[in-house]
Amino acid sequence: MPFVFLLFAIAFEVVGTSLLKATDGFSRLWPTVACLGSYAAAFAALAWAIKHELPVGVAYAMWSGLGTAAIVAIGVVFLHEPLNFAKVAGVVLVIGGVAVLNLGGAH
Repeated sequence: MPFVFLLFAIAFEVVGTSLLKATDGFSRLWPTVACLGSYAAAFAALAWAIKHELPVGVAYAMWSGLGTAAIVAIGVVFLHEPLNFAKVAGVVLVIGGVAVLNLGGAH
């Protein structure tokens, strides 16, 4: 069950980060409310996952790593940001680091 909450935490964090541009520097009310609400939900879900036996190192690595990969994909697909070798290599390295932590480094 902690991994389900971790997935919710990742999803809420990705939604919050995706809304940052729409907040226009936190000057637009409703995108700002949605962005901050998403971040609050992300932290609450992450805290719940950690409280219920998920190691902090594993939880944070997965939360930040998979969130980063998702944001890069959203940036490329929806925000028309360029995809280049450096971005792909960076995402591969981040996901590789998360995998190493999960396979033995953090348990």
